[in-house]
Amino acid sequence: MKTWLKTVGAAVAFAITATASVAADWTPPGPIKMMIGFRAGGGADTQARLIAEELEKRLGWEIIPEQVTGKGGLNLAAALKDAPADGTVIGMAVTETFGYNMAAADAGMTPADFSGITTTAGFQMGVVSLSSKGWRTMSDVIDAAKAGEALRFGAMSPRLADLAYLLGKAQGVEFNIVEVRGGKAVMDGVNAGDMDLGFMAGIQAKGVAAGDLVNLASALSVPLNQTPDAPTFADLGVAFNSDGQFMFAGPAGMPAEAVEVMASAVAEIVSDADTGAGALIARAFGGPSIVAGDDLQTQLAASYEAAGALLEAASE
Repeated sequence: MKTWLKTVGAAVAFAITATASVAADWTPPGPIKMMIGFRAGGGADTQARLIAEELEKRLGWEIIPEQVTGKGGLNLAAALKDAPADGTVIGMAVTETFGYNMAAADAGMTPADFSGITTTAGFQMGVVSLSSKGWRTMSDVIDAAKAGEALRFGAMSPRLADLAYLLGKAQGVEFNIVEVRGGKAVMDGVNAGDMDLGFMAGIQAKGVAAGDLVNLASALSVPLNQTPDAPTFADLGVAFNSDGQFMFAGPAGMPAEAVEVMASAVAEIVSDADTGAGALIARAFGGPSIVAGDDLQTQLAASYEAAGALLEAASE
């Protein structure tokens, strides 16, 4: 597969020319089934459907969205793996599905069983609490835990549960980790007082802007766009992070021209703030994050291999 798209800056310029030049050489042989590995009505589902609508509008393709949820995207991956590799079946999940989740579940699948098409946006994964808790920094949380307060920490995946455990270990405290399905469930739990803090991946932006929520830490390798002064997990003594992106993939063996056309068109859509998908991504995730072709395939393989280190650390 050709390495052809590396940066957001390159995405816009390349997508405009590549879609026009390559589209003449490849069109889908029929309607495209777009599997969506997220619950209906959520932000990720909305992103996928807005991209599908814009692809239909721009390229005249027929796209049929279909929810395939469960097991951290592994149900989608299992269905996608055995689908026709002619460009008529694609899926939207997260990079974590093809990395940590696939490795942890020993699911009989690896990234080599799939064709990475493109990422769309990165997570703004923060550790978040209600402002009314009175916490302004992660140090406040650690002080509360050391003073004997039993803190419930919401996580929406096993990988994040492991990271919450390692954060507590690094800081000398123990959290009561509550696993739920989806970032909205974490936010609902925090807002309802059922959780004291939890991971949220961009969904917290409006609440933080309004002053109702506070980003206590960045679970990324870099600071959060909205709260750049919040410490990263590395700052807090954790050697791992939750870096990841939303992404489209197909079965292994997809024609390179199909991957290029799809990735190019998606890059153009999510980089255009005048589209519904582009506006949502700009608002919730701070703009597009695009990796495609061999670069994406390499990233997925590295993530899969690195999962073992996190699993080992969290088992100690």
